[in-house]
Amino acid sequence: MPGLRQHINWLIESGVDGIAPTGSCGEYATLKDEERELVIRTVAEVCHGRVPLVVGVAAPSTAQVVRWTELAKTLGAQGVMALPPVNYRPTWEEVYAHYAAIDAVGLPIIVYNNPYDTAVDLPPARLHELEALKHIQAVKEFSGDVRRITEIQEQTHLEVIAGTDDLLVESMLSGASGWIAGMANIVPEISLRLYRLVQNHRHPEAWELYRKLLPLLRYDSTPRLVQVIKYGLEYIGRPVGPTRPPRLALSLDDQKTVAGVLSSL
Repeated sequence: MPGLRQHINWLIESGVDGIAPTGSCGEYATLKDEERELVIRTVAEVCHGRVPLVVGVAAPSTAQVVRWTELAKTLGAQGVMALPPVNYRPTWEEVYAHYAAIDAVGLPIIVYNNPYDTAVDLPPARLHELEALKHIQAVKEFSGDVRRITEIQEQTHLEVIAGTDDLLVESMLSGASGWIAGMANIVPEISLRLYRLVQNHRHPEAWELYRKLLPLLRYDSTPRLVQVIKYGLEYIGRPVGPTRPPRLALSLDDQKTVAGVLSSL
C-alpha cells in the first residue's frame, strides 16, 4: 500500500506524536476484513520505533473488536481506541461486558465516547465504573460538552483526550492533555503548532491560528469529515483516492470552503 505508507510517513515527518488508524477517518466500516488487516499491518510497520500506534478497533460485534485488539497487540501497538457497541442501543451491562472483553486482551484502552455516531453516551459516572477494568487508561471525549472534561477528572483518574477538532483549544484549557485529530491529516504541521501553542500557554497566538482553522476544523463534527479530508489532501497535491459509498463526493460549496481555508494557510 504505497499511498498509505507515503501518507503515514508524511504525518510522522511532520512531527505528529502518534498514529491512530482504522478510526472514523480511516473508513473502517467500509473495509473488508483483509483490507483492514492490511491497513493495520502497514501502519504498524511504518510506525515501528518512530511514534506510538493506537489502533481503532470498532466493529459490529464484540468478537470482532477483540480480534482487532489481539492483532494490534501482536503487532506491538501501544494501545487501542474502542467505541462501545455500535450497531444497536445496548444496555449498560452489555457496554461494560464489551469493554471487559477488550480489557482481557491486555492492551491499554482509550474509550471513545461519541454519542453522535453511536447510541451510547458515556458520562463521567459511567467512565468511573469502567475505570475498574485494568487497562482502561483514557477517554477520547467527543460529546461536545467541555464541562465533561473537568467532571471526568473529578470522578476518575483517566486521561482526557480532545476528540473534537473544533473544540481543541477549549478542551485543552479545560484540562484535556492530548488530541486525536482528524484534520491533522491535511495540515499536520499547522495542527501540531496549534496544539503546542496551547500546551505552552501561548494563548493569544493559539486563538489567532485557531480562528483561521475553525472553518476547516468544524467539519470534524459532521458526517462530511472523511470527504473533507480526502478533498483537502487532493487540493494540496497529496491525493489518496475517493471516499467509499455510501459517502459521496464533497459538494462544490464545501470544496470552496475547504479550498479557501487551505489557500489562506
